Amino acid sequence: MDSRPSETQGTAQANNPYVHYSPAPATSNSSTQHPMANMVEALCQCGKRVEVATKRAEAKADNVWNHLRMCPSFTEAMMARLSTGTKVLTAGGEEKVFQQTFERVTGEKLLHSYACHLSTSHGPVIGMMYISDKRIAFCSDFSYYLCPGNPTLMHYKVVVPLDQLRTVNPSANRWNPSEKYIQIVTRDGHEFWFMGFISYDKALRNLSQAPRLSQNN
Repeated sequence: MDSRPSETQGTAQANNPYVHYSPAPATSNSSTQHPMANMVEALCQCGKRVEVATKRAEAKADNVWNHLRMCPSFTEAMMARLSTGTKVLTAGGEEKVFQQTFERVTGEKLLHSYACHLSTSHGPVIGMMYISDKRIAFCSDFSYYLCPGNPTLMHYKVVVPLDQLRTVNPSANRWNPSEKYIQIVTRDGHEFWFMGFISYDKALRNLSQAPRLSQNN
């Protein structure tokens, strides 16, 4: 049976306690100001350091392609990965980026992070998923006008404490098996659909093991 996220699945609803909006700093949109040649050159120069810092060397070509094609703009997707790698380098590691992005929890330890997309009513949102020993969190790479009537650019965030996680379900498109999804369902019935993972198998394995972490804490 084909199970895919619909427009109403994984959407940001006003009464969803796991969805948050974070104001974005007032910066210019570099993805539209830099020509493609400069972007490719920057990727070539920073590629090795970004690859080591973010531990993405294991990514397979098909997973990378699925990740990039999920984004409405191929250039935007490439800039997102470059921006994330640069952020990791300047912050001093993924743990620091995670702590800066989300409210700190005493004694929390970041375990894994994955580039992916979150299904929303606005379409797939590109960002980073983080798995710690206390929660699963997602933050968009870019800011969006997501709040109706609010002209402020906001980062899209989802935070699910592990003790509120009910199930983690793998899924795939029947007609395109390489198009894979991961559905996360909370104990109170909210669900989120993630897709376009660069490292789908590892993400699925670690997400499936996440509920055990809350039992050990």
